[in-house]
Amino acid sequence: MTAPAPSASGVRATGRPGPEEHYDALDGVRAVAAFGVLVLHIGADTGGTLRHDAGAWLLSGGAIAVTIFFTLSGLLLYRPWAVRSLDVATDRGVSVGGYYRRRALRILPAYWTLVLYVMIVYLGAHLGDVWTWLRLLTLTYTYDPHPWWGNGLGPEGLWQIWSLTVEVAWYALLPVTAAVLGWYARLRERGAPDAGRRARRLLWAIAAYAALSLIYSVLMFHPAYRPLLGAWLPRYFAWFAIGMALAVVSVRARTGSARAARFARTVARSWGTCWLIAAVLYGIAASPLTGPADLTSIDTVWTSEFRLLLYGLVAVFAVGPVALAPAGDPVMRAVLGNRVMRFLGRVSYGVFLWQVPVLIGWSELVGHTPFTGHFVTEFPVVALLTVAVATVSFYFIERPILRLASRRWRAAPVGSTAEPDGQAGDDGQAQ
Repeated sequence: MTAPAPSASGVRATGRPGPEEHYDALDGVRAVAAFGVLVLHIGADTGGTLRHDAGAWLLSGGAIAVTIFFTLSGLLLYRPWAVRSLDVATDRGVSVGGYYRRRALRILPAYWTLVLYVMIVYLGAHLGDVWTWLRLLTLTYTYDPHPWWGNGLGPEGLWQIWSLTVEVAWYALLPVTAAVLGWYARLRERGAPDAGRRARRLLWAIAAYAALSLIYSVLMFHPAYRPLLGAWLPRYFAWFAIGMALAVVSVRARTGSARAARFARTVARSWGTCWLIAAVLYGIAASPLTGPADLTSIDTVWTSEFRLLLYGLVAVFAVGPVALAPAGDPVMRAVLGNRVMRFLGRVSYGVFLWQVPVLIGWSELVGHTPFTGHFVTEFPVVALLTVAVATVSFYFIERPILRLASRRWRAAPVGSTAEPDGQAGDDGQAQ
């Protein structure tokens, strides 16, 4: 084997993805998460989560896919800021304007198409309601304490979008969050910059950031349980923090720390053990410890906290080996970075967006009432239809808009702040 080439900071790189590089295996993780959400929704629609057996608990555990999405966002979107903090030889900052443009163009056009469809097909009585349009288009409807749709998830056809509202709130705050973390990493720094010290301080700060979720979850139940608060960002800081911590370790391993590189190499090579642990933890998390299988009964503060912890641990062991492996790792490439998984990862945002409308449409077509049916026969049909719609969304809405914007940024004058939409814009629910 040849030695890795020195990085810009004068240290030897380890082959892990840089801040603007794309890692195919993470597309596969994104695809698995998108189909995990689909399993949950079809399980609920067919009544699978209403039974009192092991199958009901395992189907309800599909909610862990949301944790995977948030972890991926923390990993991929915080990584450029982690590089800025830890690669002490670079003075290149992160363009906040470019970041916001990428996020808006990646998320909103396809989502707005979904909103238009849902308003016309399911919510025709509210077509003239400007307030409803405004809340849906801006992904702020989960902050309405008394919505006309009468639940915390959203109107018909948009039940799955609550997690996207959390993502968007995190996107909006990330530059501020990253600035505070970077400030803390450099606080009281004397003499030459010390990347190792900065990494340790970042990890401690990210741990404190994660702990806010545990505190917030207790407040959700004081003085009484308020389910609306469960769809707000602070509840999920911990799951984003997992990805942010992985970003710090990955960047530190890539830019010169022998200890971090050794740790990353050990985790990556232990992928089988890590995924086995994740599977065992999934079985434990898909149990009464983390709340009711039917997803509608009232939680307790303990099940709420256990869900945060156990779901988070599943994400650590499921995503960790992928995030810390070299970009060309043969196992990750074969299992998660193959052609099929890359394709499913590319269209996964559409899978997430359109799965509920497709499920509703299929149920209406075959005349099957809610909470009835057979999961085994319904899942493959709905999955194929959803992938078909998602493929149309990707090739006719998402990709053309990103390519148009990318050409515009590449054509910008030298010295302008315009940026191409690089793979640094990848995240959990939308690549």
